[in-house]
This record gives sequence, C-alpha cells and structure tokens, in this order.
Amino acid sequence: MAPVILFPAIDLKNGECVRLLRGDMAQATVFNMDPAAQARAFADQGFEYLHVVDLDGAFAGVPVNAEAVRRILSGLTMKMQLGGGVRDMRTVRGWLESGVTRVIIGTAAVHDPDFVREAARLYPERIAVGIDARDGRVAVDGWAKTSDVSALELGRRFEDVGVAAIIYTDISRDGALAGLNIASTVALAEALTIPVIASGGLASIEDIRRLTEPDCGRLAGAIVGRALYDGRLDPREALAILRASSAAV
Repeated sequence: MAPVILFPAIDLKNGECVRLLRGDMAQATVFNMDPAAQARAFADQGFEYLHVVDLDGAFAGVPVNAEAVRRILSGLTMKMQLGGGVRDMRTVRGWLESGVTRVIIGTAAVHDPDFVREAARLYPERIAVGIDARDGRVAVDGWAKTSDVSALELGRRFEDVGVAAIIYTDISRDGALAGLNIASTVALAEALTIPVIASGGLASIEDIRRLTEPDCGRLAGAIVGRALYDGRLDPREALAILRASSAAV
C-alpha cells in the first residue's frame, strides 16, 4: 500500500491565506497575510506536498491570486497541486510550466469533460479532478451552485484517461472540524480506479489514525487546513503516524 499523503492546505482570498466555513466566502478567517511564508512553514514541518486553491479564481473562472501563487512557487521546496479558476488549456499549461506539480480541474470537469480528457492526454498524471459534493451532488462555480451530477458519475467520466487523482470534498464538513467523511470517500475510492484524496473536516489526530485503518487502504491522501492553523493537529505527530503505518505495511 502506498503511503497516505497528508496535504496542508493554503486557500487564497485577496492574496491572503484564509479558511472558509463550508465554502462560504463571507465566513473567511485570515490565518496568514503571507502565503509564501506559510508554505515555507509547512515545508519546515516536514510536509512534502502542498495543496493550494485560488478561491477568488474559483468564483471568477480565471486565476485571480496568480501573484500570490507565484510567490509561493518562488521559494517552494515541495510538490504543489493547485486549483481554482482552471477552465482552459492555457491556464493548465501556464501553471504546469511555472512549476506546479499538478493542476486541479473542478467546475470545468462538470461543464466540459472533454477538456479534462484532453488535458490528461497532454499532461498525463499531472491533472487532478476536484469533486466537491453537497448532499452527494457536485457543486460548481466556487460551490455557489449545485449541479445534477453525482460525485460517482463525475468520477466515472474520467476513468482510464490518465487523471492523477480525484480530490473529494464533503462541503458540509469543510472548515467545520467535523471529521472526514470516511464512508463516502472510501465508497468513491472503491468504485473508481483513480486514486482518491479525502478533503473536508479533518480535525484531530484521531482522524489521522483513522486513515491508517484497513478500510482506508485505497485512499491516496487527505487534505488538512483549519486544524493545522488553529493548533488542533500537531503536524509532526500526524506525519509520523502515517509514515509508521506505511512502513509497517
């Protein structure tokens, strides 16, 4: 079993590092005014893969916090996946050429699945699909709208096209410190061949230990945000648990 990757999250709003509550832009807490410094701090804590979302870009449909992303990349010593406002091939190509390890496509995966397939063909294993679900249905446009497409239906559209990962977020738990939705995430992972990353609600070291249990064996990783920022989760302890579990297997 491959090790579960723990991704620390940086969500960008107005050039600052924030966390939202259940995707509500009106409920944003600023945790660091310098996202690049936050990325360096995560690297110093031992993380190896950073998760970044341009929240303003997700609503606008084009990158908005590009300068903040470039500052993060300028001193980055770990891998990075980036989403938010990725709706065309020019944006995909630009970010990958700028040093982003993989690009996350969310809203466009619902509206234009052929775009995802073409991006995955051109950049195999460097495209991830973000599936953000509200009551089982995929939300789009910065979570402002809910589509008629189910999470599983969307995931199945991209089987065998070279997509590197599915990032599955339970919106009802995101930023709420309610614990990961293991049941729904594992069910999705078991129904797909694409690796699935859990997102939304990771709150404690108990959640980290839960990721090491046998039924989570198909999960490729988990994203953590607010619990890191407010000190609920000790990053070194969390990483040590995951590495020990991987070594044991």
